[in-house]
Amino acid sequence: MKKLFFLFYLTLLFSLSADGMVSAQSPNPTPSDDEVNAIAKQLFCPVCENTPLDVCPTQACAQWRDLIRLKLSEGWTEDQIKQYFVDQYGARVLSAPPMQGFSTLIYIIPPIFMAIGILIVFRAFRSMRKPAAPPAPAESPSAPADNYLRRVEEELKQRD
Repeated sequence: MKKLFFLFYLTLLFSLSADGMVSAQSPNPTPSDDEVNAIAKQLFCPVCENTPLDVCPTQACAQWRDLIRLKLSEGWTEDQIKQYFVDQYGARVLSAPPMQGFSTLIYIIPPIFMAIGILIVFRAFRSMRKPAAPPAPAESPSAPADNYLRRVEEELKQRD
């Protein structure tokens, strides 16, 4: 029984010391270029028009990517970094506009128009597949003429 407690305490001591060694190695690791570009891809350059921050060649964008790297190493989250850029330069720096206010229509209208378009195409194809209704049986073209001739003959018989 004493051996079991000894092993338990030894295991506990080892796990606590190993945890301390791992956390002491690198409290703030340097973020990789992929991590920086994952956030920079979601932002547009505030100076260049319609250029994503991750591919913009200007010196300002290089500084902003370095700023993203710094914020990541300080422990900032992706949302906090994007909010920082929105606070500094406005919502136009976001690659996807926020879903609030008038910009909500950007998210609502396209699916509605797509649904309407699909409905129109579906109805058009369905009407093309439906066989045409057979023509209603019409009176033969000679029927009115026969009626006319019959009345003429009756009138002639009455005159005689």
